[in-house]
This record gives sequence, structure tokens and C-alpha cells, in this order.
Amino acid sequence: MSLEAQILSRIRADGPISLASYMGECLLHPTLGYYATRDPFGQAGDFITAPEVSQIFGELIGLSLAQAWMDQGSPAPFTLAELGPGRGTLMADLMRATRAVPGFHAAARIALIEQSPVLRKVQAETLRPHEPTWHGSVQSLPNRPLFAVANEFFDALPIRQFVRCGPHWRERRVGAQENRLLLGLTDPAPVPALEHRLADTRDGDIVEYCPAIPTIVGALSRRIAGQGGAALIIDYGDWRSLGDTLQALRAHRSIDILGTPGDADLSAHVDFEAIATVAREAGCAHSRLSTQGVFLERLGITARAQRLASTATGKARESIIAAHRRLTHPAEMGNLFKTLGLYPETAAPPPGLEP
Repeated sequence: MSLEAQILSRIRADGPISLASYMGECLLHPTLGYYATRDPFGQAGDFITAPEVSQIFGELIGLSLAQAWMDQGSPAPFTLAELGPGRGTLMADLMRATRAVPGFHAAARIALIEQSPVLRKVQAETLRPHEPTWHGSVQSLPNRPLFAVANEFFDALPIRQFVRCGPHWRERRVGAQENRLLLGLTDPAPVPALEHRLADTRDGDIVEYCPAIPTIVGALSRRIAGQGGAALIIDYGDWRSLGDTLQALRAHRSIDILGTPGDADLSAHVDFEAIATVAREAGCAHSRLSTQGVFLERLGITARAQRLASTATGKARESIIAAHRRLTHPAEMGNLFKTLGLYPETAAPPPGLEP
């Protein structure tokens, strides 16, 4: 039975489901879900992430975290974690860039938060020399200092969507008509988690809410606040969610989110205010939100790209120049993607970010 048929059967039996439930099935179904059945990255996949654009991205992330580690007294051992590590490209670049940092590799214990069995196999091959361990959640990480990166992780977490209706909200849900999935709305009702959004929205506005953020960010923040460490969260989105940002991508093109369940990537813009709020409640400090372009420029991406380009010729040199532009230019990834840092209240933010 196809995933679409299974979802239709569930809706017929139990009624419409939330977009979060639909996304969870599409992305993480153990045998038919998107991440359980494929490697979606790169030109041959459905999308390209920053580590696949250029090695410089992972190198600069690594140097930022290594400096944060040194600024906090070089604790040993410590957990070096990545949430949603893709093919392991970012972590591999990070480790290569930090191999000259005294004591960093000896103290690091690499932990990958990954549920996809397909991607775990790819990561194992990419990171074979570094002997990573895998975890299904942040909560299962060892109780020691934690230095972490999450690049395009939060955008893939299931979201719920609510439409403003006077002082209440109507939730968008996935229902069925004959053999077809379609979107509908619940009756208006109060939503305590969105009480603060009544001040900046109007009737008809759509606000997205990610139910997993309190659990994941809470676990990250409590570990960093209590044991030390830092986290770099890089994703597309903004300080506050507003509007319908849910999209489906297949072969680098947008398609209907209900069209082919399990065969397309589903993602939505990240509400960074929600992440920052959870961090503060857990006793963890957070940086100002920075655009990716500014963050990378502060870390020296232009100088690094110039050094690489100076020894390259022809297409290799053109590729370096194009990658630099793609990662930093406001019209490409530079402004769409944002960076937020988490760190102990007694420490400075990771390099590249401001308190």
C-alpha cells in the first residue's frame, strides 16, 4: 500500500489530521518516508545545502565552534554534535579545518542526530576516520559540554498552521475527498501558544507553529547552560513566522505539498523567535539573529575564498567565486538564511555573532 493510500485510510477512519502529522508521515515513515528511502542532497537529489555548495562553509563553522571551545577553557571530553548531518559533508569539512587546533580532536566525541538509515550509511562512510556515534534525539546525548551545529535541520521539522479569525484561530488540516487529499479548516478556537501573536496579526493571516521546538531546543539549551558549550543554528526563516511558507521540493522544483506523499521534501521557514524564547526559558543565552552572509563575512569567508581562487584556474576558479556569491549575496542564500547562536550566560557568543 502506498503512503498516500495509508494516509487516506487513516483520515477516513479518524478524521482530518494536522499538517504536522502529515509532514511526519511523509518525511519519517519508517519504510515509505522521504528520508527513509533516499539521499536527497546534491544536483542528483532534490535540493542543495550550504555544505554541498562549498567546503568553506563547514570550515568556517568548525573554526567558530573551535574558538568558542577554547574561549570556554577547552573542556575535555566534549560532545561535538550535528543535528541533521546530511551526508556528513559539513562535519568532515569542520574536522579538516580544526585539525591544527591543539587538543580539539583529542577531546571531541562526534555525535550525529539522524533518524534516516539511508543517510546514516552515507555519514558512516564520509566520517569513517572520526568514529561518530548516532543518536535519535538530542535528549540521548551524553551529559558533558556540548558544541553543536544545526544547518537546515529545523526547517524540516513538522509544523502546524493556524489562520487568524478574530480573537481565535482556525487550524489548517489535511482531509480527504474521495481518493484525494485536500486542505481544510477547523472551527475557530483559542490557541494559548499563539496568544502573543494576536498583537501583530490580522484576520486571515497564517502563523506557523513547530511543536518540536520546545523539546529539541530545551534539551540543547539545558545542556549548554548547565555543562557549557555552544550551538550554531543556521536555516532559512526570520525572527517571527508569518504567512504560508510550507513547500514541497522534488528535483529542485516546487510541487504540490499534497501531490506525492513521501516522494518530495517538505520544509517551512524557521521561527527563530520561538527558538530564542525556549533557550531563554532554559537559562541559556542567545545571540542576535544574523543573516548568513554577514555571519560568514565576519568569519572571513571572502579572504578564504580569495586564497583558494588565487591557486585555481579556469572552471575551478569560477566555481569558487560562484560558491562565495551563492553563500553570501543578499539575492541568493546570504539574506534568506539566518544564524542564531546559543551559549552559556557567562560566556561570549560563538565568533561571527553578536550578543
